[in-house]
Amino acid sequence: MFSGKSEELIRRLTRARIARRRVQVFKPKLDDRYSEVEVVSHGGLRFTAIAVERSEQILGLTDDRTEVIGVDEAQFFDAGIVDVVNRLADLGKRVIVAGLDQDYLGRPFEPMPALMAAAEEVTKTRAICVRCGAPASRTQRLVDSEERVVVGAAGVYEARCRRCFEARIAPVDGSLPFPPDGT
Repeated sequence: MFSGKSEELIRRLTRARIARRRVQVFKPKLDDRYSEVEVVSHGGLRFTAIAVERSEQILGLTDDRTEVIGVDEAQFFDAGIVDVVNRLADLGKRVIVAGLDQDYLGRPFEPMPALMAAAEEVTKTRAICVRCGAPASRTQRLVDSEERVVVGAAGVYEARCRRCFEARIAPVDGSLPFPPDGT
């Protein structure tokens, strides 16, 4: 999180529109943090989107004339998103997918590894570690929950580098889940 994935998706989709390409964007209905009808970056950039509950709905909602398809927060989709994206690409559509490749414990966040394997190009963005300022590739959960998916932004998650990341859950009372010296 906080690495600019949605911002980069919006940037690429905006460039496609400038090039007069027909663009459609989809996002999981589960992601309603900032808007139910837009992809919104943490920095406030917005792009109109269609929210769907299941990945196969994307196929039925894609206009035949659409040339570029964006998919945000792909980690929240079911495993069928891989087939959907491949089918769209096989139809000649340019498909741009954004999502987290690891969950809050640092484990692969399906279906992203399968999407990355099927992709012709992969761009990994990194945030800045809030603890030490190094490039961050992990998402530290700050709230007490063992659910794999907890939709949230600042206050729920923060960016951490590999060294500062702790694959543990912070207590609800806000105290540190580990000693300040990192041991």
